[in-house]
Amino acid sequence: MREQKIRTMEDFAAASGISRPTVSKYFNDPDSVRRSTRQKIEEALERFEYRPNIFAMNQNRRATKNIGIIVPYLADPFFAEIVRVIERRCIDAGFSPSLFSSHGEREREIDILDNLRSLKPAGVLLAPLGRQSDKPAIEAFCRDVPTVLFDSSIEGMGEAFVGSDNYSFVSQTVEYLSRTGDRPCFFEMMHPANPNANKRRDAYLSMMQRLQLEPHVLRVAGEGWGFEEIGRQGGLKLLAEDGLPTNTVLCSNDRLAIGFLAACYEKGVRVGRAEGCDLRVASHDGHPFSQFTCPSLTTSAHDYATVSEHVVKTLFRLIESGGRFEKREETLFPARLIMRDSA
Repeated sequence: MREQKIRTMEDFAAASGISRPTVSKYFNDPDSVRRSTRQKIEEALERFEYRPNIFAMNQNRRATKNIGIIVPYLADPFFAEIVRVIERRCIDAGFSPSLFSSHGEREREIDILDNLRSLKPAGVLLAPLGRQSDKPAIEAFCRDVPTVLFDSSIEGMGEAFVGSDNYSFVSQTVEYLSRTGDRPCFFEMMHPANPNANKRRDAYLSMMQRLQLEPHVLRVAGEGWGFEEIGRQGGLKLLAEDGLPTNTVLCSNDRLAIGFLAACYEKGVRVGRAEGCDLRVASHDGHPFSQFTCPSLTTSAHDYATVSEHVVKTLFRLIESGGRFEKREETLFPARLIMRDSA
């Protein structure tokens, strides 16, 4: 049973009745202290449920300049673009970034966190899987290593979260599409890999209610990170079954929309806002390739540069403050509507 809240090594030393240098010596090498002292320290660790601040220990023996960057799926151009900016910024500041992809796998994410500990990073930028993550493992890691989460937040974990405002994304697209044509239906995966998809669906429903319009959510089969093929197959099925309740489709993300556009092409469905078009299609993210689809995709876009810059600045500030903020920070940036030919 925990007797009191222990936050620092000084607190632990005082509570356990062992000198601060001896405690520090134990954490650097348990075998370097006498067996009786080691036993006393380990009993106190159990009693107070204390885990040392690894970052602070590194500072005492000259912390490394390593920065860990973890994303769910590096093949996703969104993560590739945001990491490109983050990596460059870290290098320019004299740090050595190491990039990892969890490939959408919970076990892989845990392995990466375990391996990062051996690198003794000065800090870590983590875009977690979200609901697929092992939350106790991430919580334990964040206690040991100064960590800033980005893209997907897990409540209470990490010293800060930096991301985009999903309501800002969806409210802009729904308002625009409803004002310029038929009300949009929402096209999403039945089992989305990215937890932001759920926030976007909720924002769609909320905005449709606010505009007093009937919502329609179309959930297509598929899971994992192959969004384009899932969007294509789901689109083909809906088009073959005449399953679209309106002539305006709002996709949960640009990669799904790219697959849906491919399905429309295969079925001879003309997409666009010009006269004679059958459907309007819009989406969210500002995918780097969205301007090159045919027709070019109307989308609500991340501010990649601003988000990336703020993520890195927040981590640097966290490192300089000793690895902890007084309270967890959360920063959300609004999206920007980019109108193109598809809607």
